[in-house]
Amino acid sequence: MRADAVLARVRDTELTKFHPELSGTQVEAATGPCTGVAALGEALTHAREVLAGAAEEEGLELLSRGTPPKASARSVVSNGARYHRVLDTYAGVIEDYEASGCHVHVGVPDRETAVAVVNHLRPWLPTLLALSANSPDRGYASWRMVLQSRFPGSGVPPLFTGAADYDAHVARMVACGTLVDASQSFWLLRLASKFPTVEFRAADAAAEVDDAVLQAALCRALVHAAHQDVQDGREPPQLRDDVLAAAVWTASRYGIDGVGIDPWRECRVPATAVLDDLLKRVTPALEERGELELVHHLLAQRV
Repeated sequence: MRADAVLARVRDTELTKFHPELSGTQVEAATGPCTGVAALGEALTHAREVLAGAAEEEGLELLSRGTPPKASARSVVSNGARYHRVLDTYAGVIEDYEASGCHVHVGVPDRETAVAVVNHLRPWLPTLLALSANSPDRGYASWRMVLQSRFPGSGVPPLFTGAADYDAHVARMVACGTLVDASQSFWLLRLASKFPTVEFRAADAAAEVDDAVLQAALCRALVHAAHQDVQDGREPPQLRDDVLAAAVWTASRYGIDGVGIDPWRECRVPATAVLDDLLKRVTPALEERGELELVHHLLAQRV
């Protein structure tokens, strides 16, 4: 429970900023805006080197993983009024919640476009989770997602008619008491509360910098493809919420090396088959940015 001591030893830079997280065993590193994967890799490498050095000075080791190999005997919530409101609201769900994700923000022109993009991205969230699975425990590739599923509204977001509908949905959940405030949700993809971005929250914390770079490249390319669909007037896929929920569960259970769910055919397929569909979807965007060869190289290391 020494995250506060580690954070006291680090300083924010233009490349990265460091924050506490819900649990006293966690630290968060956030990069500034990056226009390319090379800059992102540099920022993430810098952040890990800084945090690893600070942890070593405290006699600790830094581990980037969706959940710890051994859960703490007792959860300690970080200082901060909001963290304690979360504890008061969700009670026992917080007691063993030491889950860490790899979040990717991708810029969008405005909130209406952002909601339309989110609608188009729903089918791909389970595959991003499966590809990132990095918290094996109790037979699951991503135990983090099992822990997160206990919160109200976890999983793939519903379809929204626009930004007003999105905001009204969040406001209703706050009024009902299942969300602490309007900046909180447990969806795997949401509109960021502080930035003009969509925020992917599907992936487990990345074991290596390359894994995080791969997630970021795929997320940005998916947003690019979705934005093009929105501009072309294409309707988002009308997929069943229960099938998408099944796809999330299957991704958390088996990861990328096992079975997955094809949300269009509504049946089991190899997870790599859905990954192939995702790659076909994003290939034009990756080619446009000169990142296709890199993504194939990183995938070869992961799959």
